[in-house]
Amino acid sequence: QVQLVESGGGLVQPGESRRLSCVASGRSIFSFDAMAWYRQAPGNQRELVATLTLGGDTVYADSVKGRFTISRDNARNTVILQMNSLKPEDTAVYYCKARKLWSDYWGQGTQVTVSS
Repeated sequence: QVQLVESGGGLVQPGESRRLSCVASGRSIFSFDAMAWYRQAPGNQRELVATLTLGGDTVYADSVKGRFTISRDNARNTVILQMNSLKPEDTAVYYCKARKLWSDYWGQGTQVTVSS
């Protein structure tokens, strides 16, 4: 039984930081091939924000490169998305995804709203 639960979303002001957490239960995060964060804004398609492979490699969308960081908290079986210098265009529902071979597991999403 695999479950991903995101948390940390909310209302933040432009320029501020926010940390999102994705807790995996029922399975170690090291059993997955990769973990990733996606986001979806109203009227837009879901887009890939950041990817973290089992080997520790990271890939970021150009729109967040230099501002966002994806990482693992091994002790808590958690994947982190650290978001700095937030902009209004970062407003979206953020989703955590885990991949094993051709199977994907998704969290329920957490809303991030960047507004003054």
